[in-house]
Amino acid sequence: MKLAMLSDIHANLQALSACLQHARQQGAERYALLGDHVGYGADPDAVMDIVMALHAEGAIVIKGNHDEMAVNPPAGVETVGQTTAAWTHGQLSAGQRGFLDQLPMVAQDGECLFVHASADHPEAWHYVQDERSAGASLDGATQTHPETHYVFGGHVHQQTLYYRGAGRGLMAFTPTPAVVVPTPRHRQWVATVGSVGQPRDGHPQAMYALFDSAAHKLTFFRVAYDHASAAAAILRAGLPPFFAQRLELGK
Repeated sequence: MKLAMLSDIHANLQALSACLQHARQQGAERYALLGDHVGYGADPDAVMDIVMALHAEGAIVIKGNHDEMAVNPPAGVETVGQTTAAWTHGQLSAGQRGFLDQLPMVAQDGECLFVHASADHPEAWHYVQDERSAGASLDGATQTHPETHYVFGGHVHQQTLYYRGAGRGLMAFTPTPAVVVPTPRHRQWVATVGSVGQPRDGHPQAMYALFDSAAHKLTFFRVAYDHASAAAAILRAGLPPFFAQRLELGK
């Protein structure tokens, strides 16, 4: 089965639409949406309509920290991430907020574990950003789900692959977009699939990954989309201009 994994959509309707179209062209048969569906962007309601429709069709859907904030906005704004929480809350319907509220933080599907941040205490939203934190995530996954060979997540807005060979430590691998990576199951793997709606590596193209579970192969993709329209929508909504600039700069 070809599984398209999309994370950190961040209410960017233009980027989500482009990634879904691209994934269908690649033969995606199922979807996993790995959290932070909302926050920062201008179209949380439209994005949630798509997310909920995909879930009804069998997609795996995970809760992210911005989804949690959108359901229960903080009383004050102390971080950049909290600046759009209350606005997003008001844009969502009661049904959409209820859907986000009941989402799991972890989902297991065969040898694959899906999580937004780290599988080591997923509620703490730890970043998987180096070999040490990737090892902690893998250890957290296998402690609760010993059958796990693949851990897929987002949260860091970067595309990176880690693998465990003969030793205990993990090794990092930076994938090349559209190049197939063999991921044989005799090793254990941790992947951050990148951000659909807010890349932060200096390039504006949206990110997602496609896992072929039968062939044990993983491909990371970058997808061009109309980021200028997504940025303009943020400004029209009266959200902080910084979030529009981020889309254009990919930072």
